[in-house]
Amino acid sequence: MQNNTLQQYKNAIRKKYEIEKEGKYFDYLYKPSRGKLRDLCWLIFENNPTKEDLNVFSNLLGLDFDHTKKNKFKEKKDKFRPIETFFKGETDPSNIDAINMAAILVDFELRPFKKFYENSKTEKAKPIERMEKVKAVFEKKSAEKKSKKRSFFLDFKSLFF
Repeated sequence: MQNNTLQQYKNAIRKKYEIEKEGKYFDYLYKPSRGKLRDLCWLIFENNPTKEDLNVFSNLLGLDFDHTKKNKFKEKKDKFRPIETFFKGETDPSNIDAINMAAILVDFELRPFKKFYENSKTEKAKPIERMEKVKAVFEKKSAEKKSKKRSFFLDFKSLFF
């Protein structure tokens, strides 16, 4: 089930990418390269990143985000290769940190994957709850109909008497 959910997460990020590549960060996303994605990453992380985003940054790049270490960060261009090929549709990355970084770069709301996964579990539970409510309503109506039904003989009797 998790692999299916992970694939849904990747598909949702790709859809968001298709929208965002025409938007605010067009210059970075339209024809993505490792260098452009790295520069976009720095730009995004300069503007108050969330704790989860900082964890993804640290896990993927092997260093904590620090405004004073831009030169050290620039050396990490190859870490953006899986994201570049993912956006271009050439590969399907298995590195969850690369996928989460892709979600950050396109500002996908339900990130990181753990949040997406938990949300998908609750979304799957909602239809089940709705179905149970619908069943309860139908069962109640069916019980009411059964109590209203009269026997055939009583109806037959009322025709003649």
